[in-house]
Amino acid sequence: MSRYAISRKLDCGYDEAVVKARAAFENEGFGIVSEVHVTELLREKLGKDFRKYIIFGACTPETAYKALTIENDIGLMLPCNVIVYENDEGGSTVASIDPVISLSMVENPALGLVAREVREKIERAIGSVH
Repeated sequence: MSRYAISRKLDCGYDEAVVKARAAFENEGFGIVSEVHVTELLREKLGKDFRKYIIFGACTPETAYKALTIENDIGLMLPCNVIVYENDEGGSTVASIDPVISLSMVENPALGLVAREVREKIERAIGSVH
């Protein structure tokens, strides 16, 4: 996976992986505030077939509040994107943006602390998906 992602490959199918990923993030205090069903969207808008793929917008209200009170424009980088997709090995992959990497372009040390807090939650969530 890329250097900007926290990810895990799973031996289960896509539908099961979506359920497990959602539950794991909710168990870490994330709310799923949006869903983009990429497969359906590409079929509808472009007439193209694509692997099973979903993007969740995941947010922990407490840390989002902290980040927004530090810097108003940080809302441009919220919520955290979490993806689940059918991989080429016949299983599924769950991944999320690494907030430490994504917020590294913002020169504000206070945001770095918040990003590390969120990364720990993301790592626990993804680590708990089997």
